[in-house]
Amino acid sequence: MKRADNQVLIIFGASGDLTARKLIPAIFDLFRQDLLPKGFAVLGVSRTEINDTSFREKMAGAIKEHASLIEDIELHIADFLLKLHYLAIDTAAVDEYSKLKAKLIEIDSVENTKGNYIYYLATPPTLYSVIAQNISHHGLQSEKDAFRRIVIEKPFGEDYQSAIELNTALLNIFNENQIYRIDHYLGKETVQNLLVTRFANSIYEPLWNRNYIQHIEVTAAESIGVENRGGYYDHSGALRDMIQNHLLQLVALVAMEPPTEISAAAIRNEKLKVFQSLRPLGEDDLFKNVIRGQYVASNVRGKYNKAYRDEDGVDAQSRTETYFAMKLFIDNWRWTGVPFYVRTGKRLPTRVSEIVIHFKPAPNHLFVENDALGLADNQLILRIHPDEGILLKSGMKIPGAGYKVKSVNMDFHYKNLEETYVPGAYERLLLDCMCGDTTLYTRGDALENAWKFVQPIIDFWKNNPDAPLHGYPCGSWGPAESDELIEDKLQTWRFPCKNLSDDGIFCEL
Repeated sequence: MKRADNQVLIIFGASGDLTARKLIPAIFDLFRQDLLPKGFAVLGVSRTEINDTSFREKMAGAIKEHASLIEDIELHIADFLLKLHYLAIDTAAVDEYSKLKAKLIEIDSVENTKGNYIYYLATPPTLYSVIAQNISHHGLQSEKDAFRRIVIEKPFGEDYQSAIELNTALLNIFNENQIYRIDHYLGKETVQNLLVTRFANSIYEPLWNRNYIQHIEVTAAESIGVENRGGYYDHSGALRDMIQNHLLQLVALVAMEPPTEISAAAIRNEKLKVFQSLRPLGEDDLFKNVIRGQYVASNVRGKYNKAYRDEDGVDAQSRTETYFAMKLFIDNWRWTGVPFYVRTGKRLPTRVSEIVIHFKPAPNHLFVENDALGLADNQLILRIHPDEGILLKSGMKIPGAGYKVKSVNMDFHYKNLEETYVPGAYERLLLDCMCGDTTLYTRGDALENAWKFVQPIIDFWKNNPDAPLHGYPCGSWGPAESDELIEDKLQTWRFPCKNLSDDGIFCEL
């Protein structure tokens, strides 16, 4: 593997939760694997008035709690903490960035980081453009003698117009190849393995089209509620929080054409074509093919779960969706007529993310006594989280007289690779950014096209405040109306469990 050049990772919002739970633990895991550059430093930037020592002490606790590679941690953590530095400034004040510039020059001279900087914006979205402009005012975006990159966390805008405005603001300062729009879903190993599954196996590649696939499901379920994010979530909702970014990105990876090569440009070009081929949502689709729901109070495993409207920070009359499901189509040669069913929700029975490929049944139903059991449906399940792996469901004869068929599993689990370390999503994505690889990051034009697709839904809900909002009890799989999306009445959504090979039962209850 190519080692990244010497550099400084500057984290804006370094006193926040994301830095402590995800970023610093991921960087420590890279350090443990000797994947960081020889000359490397982290500079935390925030308004909070603390010094290097206090910052290092706080991050030491975060590493011990959240890092993956903590065996013999005391032998390594002291050396790692020396790479952490801190600067307290008002990130909204342009004059304060002279302190940042001076600090970076100091770190360059001590750590030999050669003026290579990555700016990670772990801040509220309202500061994205402000920070970028302030960086530019002091010439810290220029790539004359070194690389300068900026990493943007979601949300990338809150609708189509704001996404265009954010992209425009960033592109006035940085080139597209300097902008890294991070989506942690794309850093998961099973998501990346999707390309290998599709394009490296002749057993699947010829079947991956409208001739053999009946429909496709993409699910991202969460068992928790909004927790302490009620104020944010009530202005976001499931559509903005999960569909526009994470799940449409998964749809693009499932549906894209083979790239000409495994490179960032080639893969991102093919994903863009998928977004451009999404069938625009008409008025009929907005009524029939879009389901939104909101969880209501119920007892789950003997514990009372309150309704969404009773959560802290949530409007008592809120119509924000905590569940979203839709049927969409991709109008191109490969996928015309194949429905894609996408769903996400909170307070569902378990936390699970997966893609389910439903293959068409055999043309002649020889074993008719088994049809009622749905055994004609071969499925390929690509599990993203948890119990990451791949599951193929096919029919086999039950021993004995007659031809009774039973669905059996052929499965692979990443956890069975005992000698293989599976990196976390942020770990993989941070290393890619350090190396200048944009493959798993979202490009601006793809982002805008994804927003363009969902904008009619946003407008419909805004202009029709009485549009259907279905309640569903905590611990259920969402509104019953979402089952009506599935065209084949003998089919339904897969009801997965936390274990990949289990399904069809409420195994979490």
